Amino acid sequence: MAYYVMLTTLTDEGRKTVKENPDRINEVNYEAEALGAKIIAQYVVLGQYDFINILDAPDNKVVAKVAMELGSRGTLKTITMAAMPTEDFINILKK
Repeated sequence: MAYYVMLTTLTDEGRKTVKENPDRINEVNYEAEALGAKIIAQYVVLGQYDFINILDAPDNKVVAKVAMELGSRGTLKTITMAAMPTEDFINILKK
């Protein structure tokens, strides 16, 4: 499995949805898992983004599908980046 960081910004419609139904946040996590990605951690953040999600997924295709499915609803926008544990990176550099 591979790790990904997904930065999420709510649209006006998304903010309205979350305000009216805060549990919707967790429902989206279950939907991502149904598409093959596991949500490892999720944080609400202040600033340019509203949420940071750490995902574990088999490959880029699964994460692209998650981002497209969630984004196609018009309630959020995402930026997704591949990530790796620092220990793995250090080991790569030592070889």
